[in-house]
Amino acid sequence: MARIIVGGTMIRYPLGGMNQWVLAWLLGFQKLGHDVYFVEKSGWENSCYDVERKIMTDDCTYGIGVVSGILKRFGLNDQWCFLDSSNQFHGLSRQKVKEVFKTSDLFVDLEGGEWLEEAENSKLRVFVDGEPGWCQMAMELASKEGKPLPDYDYYWTMGRNVGTERSITPTAGKSWKTFCPPVYVDLFPYHPPKKDASFTTVMQWQSNKEIEFNGIKYGQKDMEFPKFLDLPQQVESRLEIAVSGPKVPKKILTDSGWLVRNADNISISIDSYKDYILASKGEFSVVKNVFVETNCGMFSDRSGYYLASGRPAVVQDTGFSDHLPCGQGLFAVRTAEEAAGAINEITADFDRHSRRAREIAVEYMDAPKVLKKFLMELGI
Repeated sequence: MARIIVGGTMIRYPLGGMNQWVLAWLLGFQKLGHDVYFVEKSGWENSCYDVERKIMTDDCTYGIGVVSGILKRFGLNDQWCFLDSSNQFHGLSRQKVKEVFKTSDLFVDLEGGEWLEEAENSKLRVFVDGEPGWCQMAMELASKEGKPLPDYDYYWTMGRNVGTERSITPTAGKSWKTFCPPVYVDLFPYHPPKKDASFTTVMQWQSNKEIEFNGIKYGQKDMEFPKFLDLPQQVESRLEIAVSGPKVPKKILTDSGWLVRNADNISISIDSYKDYILASKGEFSVVKNVFVETNCGMFSDRSGYYLASGRPAVVQDTGFSDHLPCGQGLFAVRTAEEAAGAINEITADFDRHSRRAREIAVEYMDAPKVLKKFLMELGI
């Protein structure tokens, strides 16, 4: 049994999708029999999102209430720490955190650089990139400006094509190992959807700032969605997006036939997030412009939740079709016409595509399976 510390974001932004992402790592390692801890820092001023008041604040009370409840529910109630903006420790004490790092076999950093000083005592330090393309460009730009990059023993990315000739993503001088994002499949039991259920997704209109690299500007989903704006007019099934962000063009979307929901309301808890997916017929989703343009091979954990629930997914291709089986249960598309064909095919034979969706999640994304391979490559 190894002692593994996972650093990430749960308390600062305590919404369902973010918490599901980190939870898959914690529960996957726990299922494999390891001693697992979660750590997080406030990081910067007003870094905590209070979902009820919809404000950014230094007050971490809301997030701690949500996340401590989640971790207690899964047997991790005494194995977490949050360091707030006033340098106060919540959960584990300062001394206990120091001891845990000193005796740890592995520190997995899902956030980037906030615990590296403490992690100097860990046997191995691994950075996990969830924003392929954008992350490596930001690293290279920082390096050119003379800024030091955080130092890890290994670098991993969800961009399956990063470091290969299939992608134009830079490497920032690092050797990148790649993986399919873990999904704790057992948290998404299958229940058949209602016949009139919609194809849905949960998204942010703009989640990162635009980045310019080698004279080219790379953006977010706001740059890709217009390619599929008329899709509701090409399919019989209803299409709905749960979307957040101050610049969402709601009228343009609704005038084009999209049903629009507030993503924060959908994601207020891991249970509401899961229930929204289970109430869907499947997923249709565009992806971030930077993923498309770099052909980085990114496939999101969110789409994995749909697959695990037996909800077929139609997703804009980033090159992930080189690594995951597509054509039944999962479809990689580049145009609205391809997306419409996939949605209509799923609707015509839903049961077959639903079974295959679940099979893909179990075979390629189930957290214990993914993380067992992850640890084996690290020699743990």
